[in-house]
Amino acid sequence: MTMLPVKPAHQLTERPEDQRWLIEGLWGAESVGIIGGEPKCCKSLLALSLCVAVASGTKALSRFPTPRAGRVLLFAAEDAEHIVRRRLASIARAAGLSLSDLDIQVITVPTLRLDDDVDRARLTATIDALRPTLLLLDPFVRLHRRIDENASAEVAPLLAYLRELQRAFAMAVMLVHHAKKGAAKARAGQALRGSSEFHAWGDSNLYLRRHDDQLSLSVEHRAAPSTSNLPLGLRGGDDHDGQPLSLAVLSDAPTPVSTTPADRILRVLAAAERPLSVDAIRDACRMRTAVLCATLADLAKCQLVLKTAAGYVTANVSA
Repeated sequence: MTMLPVKPAHQLTERPEDQRWLIEGLWGAESVGIIGGEPKCCKSLLALSLCVAVASGTKALSRFPTPRAGRVLLFAAEDAEHIVRRRLASIARAAGLSLSDLDIQVITVPTLRLDDDVDRARLTATIDALRPTLLLLDPFVRLHRRIDENASAEVAPLLAYLRELQRAFAMAVMLVHHAKKGAAKARAGQALRGSSEFHAWGDSNLYLRRHDDQLSLSVEHRAAPSTSNLPLGLRGGDDHDGQPLSLAVLSDAPTPVSTTPADRILRVLAAAERPLSVDAIRDACRMRTAVLCATLADLAKCQLVLKTAAGYVTANVSA
């Protein structure tokens, strides 16, 4: 029997820093993930704004640089063609761009079902022909006919298919998905409707929430620092009056600082007034448990943190 291909760890492929991001700090290059939020939180407007940024190589939300322009392929299942065109044109005008100059390709079939073999084959063929940098599908609830979104065994194969597309064609995939009703106090990823597979699947995830009249954005990455509660605002005129309309991070919002997992843990511990448990550190750092525990072990070996009976502290804090 033929063995699986292997190579020494030090020979694994590296990616230069300037090629890590599709949109710096917001979406990783060739990453899959979710744009989530409750109804009327501007999920589709955010998704289209990112499409314009990628197609033009301009800043997303007036804040996040896009290193290079690339083709975008999108399917907007809930909006008519003229609505999609008007919104894209409005976002482009707000950025000083012309929609006709942007390489944004729109799938125009009335339905696209990822649980249908024929539709999957047609989508794969379309991606193979166009080779987009970004695929946007909005929203997940309109991308299937029969599955139970709460059943992991039914959701996982559809998400696995999108992951296969991402790997086969070296592109990013954004999937718009709804949050649960009444989940405003839940952690962003846990607020997504349906199976936990959605949260686990994403390399980069964006979550929108509305608190009274204030819209906020939280950013979560599998392999980079996360950011919470960036305030967003609408700029320009009404979507229907012909005036440019865009979504942007408010000017007084802090710019996210890129740090390593160790930096984030040390910063949280330094600010804490008492020893912190693993769960408390994980919640504060918004970090996966496996990454957190491995990083804590490394920091302990370097004598930068101490594990006490009450929890973890920095090494310069007495137990």
